[in-house]
Amino acid sequence: MQNSHPLDDFIWKSLTSCHQHLAAGDALALRYPAPIGPFAVLGGNSPANWKALADLVLAGDHAALVTLQELEPPSGLNVIQRGLINQMVLSTAPSDSSVAKASRLGVADVPDMLELVAMTRPGPFGTRTHEMGEYYGIRVGGKLVAMAGERMRLPDYTEVSAVCVHPDYRGHRYAETLVNLVGKRVVARGETPFLHVFSDNTGAIKLYEKLGYVLRRQFHLVVLARAGDGDAVS
Repeated sequence: MQNSHPLDDFIWKSLTSCHQHLAAGDALALRYPAPIGPFAVLGGNSPANWKALADLVLAGDHAALVTLQELEPPSGLNVIQRGLINQMVLSTAPSDSSVAKASRLGVADVPDMLELVAMTRPGPFGTRTHEMGEYYGIRVGGKLVAMAGERMRLPDYTEVSAVCVHPDYRGHRYAETLVNLVGKRVVARGETPFLHVFSDNTGAIKLYEKLGYVLRRQFHLVVLARAGDGDAVS
């Protein structure tokens, strides 16, 4: 992977550096274990690379690739989703604004995290996603109503992800509080926060711009399944 900026290959860079201990596969193709997330990356675009990726996608599982150029997988892998993703990078110091107390989330919080994710669908989140980095949440009356955390990690950069708020608790600036908190933690380590958002999610993009994130570039998302799993789309 030889792109000029490390964030052009953020999945590859993450799986070969800070998250090397989580990587499955080899130089032909790498991925996170399914309970952590579907994110995968090719080491090239040859038939050998695609075969290596297919071998990493088990029945009933998905592989999500985020690339600069749109990919056309070979037979044996079905496309079940495509999309355009904006990559945004923090350009200013994170705000100190906070409207609620947030706490660190861990293994004991996973059931509540999964329940919130199922309701809000911020992106892929599994039983072990919390192992990727620090996650923080806001509880009201003991109920987890908002969370955000870290996903991809590579030298000098950490991704802010899983930003979600329970529908009944929106409008309280909980997402703003958590994105700023996670961003401050990243900056305190001497790293730059970045994040990804679907290019048509104008509401989220406006929030991130308000918090100092700027568009760096756009990527193609393709989610794949083994042939026979799920519904293929063009």
